Amino acid sequence: MLHYRKIKTRNKCWVKMDNTDLQILQILQKKARVPNVEVARNIGMAPSAVLERIKKLETQGVIEGYEVRLNPGMFNCSMIAFIHIKVTTLDRLIEIAGLLSKIEQIQEVHYLAGKDCLLVKLRVSDNTELETILRTKIAALDGVKDTQTFIALSTYKESAKIKLPETFE
Repeated sequence: MLHYRKIKTRNKCWVKMDNTDLQILQILQKKARVPNVEVARNIGMAPSAVLERIKKLETQGVIEGYEVRLNPGMFNCSMIAFIHIKVTTLDRLIEIAGLLSKIEQIQEVHYLAGKDCLLVKLRVSDNTELETILRTKIAALDGVKDTQTFIALSTYKESAKIKLPETFE
């Protein structure tokens, strides 16, 4: 018996997924470059059926993309900083978040509840680059009221993976 679960995607669409879809997602999340034939072999399906399901999951927005994880040390951007950014008025928040998103070194932009501020994560080479970005690109934005910077000394886990259920029931 097939069990389906209706899932709401980021673009507000409801999609139906079953345990086979979930198995495919679990495999792809472990290794996105796994050949289609290997996924098919692992779940006992034809490669063409697996490919059709993957394309459906992409079209529905369940799979948003595939990324390569690079070694930041190889590209002189090992320093991670988190910056709380307070804005002058909340009606400017979305606009400022969009402008921050365009800064190449910024990897994430989040709106935090409670403090009514933005939190950004960025990667840079050193304190000098961090200071330059803070001064010329972040604090210089019209509507930025205040910033508070936290530098990560060590990183013990960094991942874009999400916890998937074992099965749908």
